[in-house]
Amino acid sequence: MIDHARDLASVREATERLLTAAAKLDNAAVAEPSRLPGWTRGHVLAHVARNADALVNVLRGLPMYADAATRDADIERDAPRPLAAQLEDVRGSAARFDAEGEADADWSRTVELRNGVTDQAARVPFRRLVEVELHHVDLGIGYELTDLPADFVEREIEFLADRFAGNASVPPTRIVTEGGEWRTGGTEGDEVSVSGPAPALLGWLAGRTDGGGLDTTGGSLPALPPL
Repeated sequence: MIDHARDLASVREATERLLTAAAKLDNAAVAEPSRLPGWTRGHVLAHVARNADALVNVLRGLPMYADAATRDADIERDAPRPLAAQLEDVRGSAARFDAEGEADADWSRTVELRNGVTDQAARVPFRRLVEVELHHVDLGIGYELTDLPADFVEREIEFLADRFAGNASVPPTRIVTEGGEWRTGGTEGDEVSVSGPAPALLGWLAGRTDGGGLDTTGGSLPALPPL
């Protein structure tokens, strides 16, 4: 069952972890490369802030972003800012998202995200949690996949397995962790079983690692499309 209030509390906690860690950087470190190709740490922080405002738009029934070009331009505009400005923006945008999440609303309603994707409003706080937690890892400042809360890892594995379900470019795949298993991918061909520690499986599904160290049977490790 989706518990949007619990997820909003988790977002607040994850945001504070990110801000506390990022506050130990300096301006030079913010301008250094992140773990995301082509993005500095400033790009990551700018994206985290702009995503919060975009999800406020979603909850208000507005377009998430004006368009893809505007989204990208806003991140490029904000990426070079000094650390203090980045932290202020992340904190301020997080507060706006939290306030919107605390407002009285019909959380069972359907909302629209990017590219025509729809979801239940109650799932938006978890989507925000994913952004904060994974991009904290992307900063490359000591917070690793293995540091992610275990319940978050399991939920995100389930979410990503559902995202790739029915995708014909992915072979039928069985994902096995210590805590459960999921099936994803298309329906044609032999099933491939992929198992390993939950954080390692999440890293592969989320495109953060190449899946090295995961165990596979029935075929090679599937190549996943970009998220």
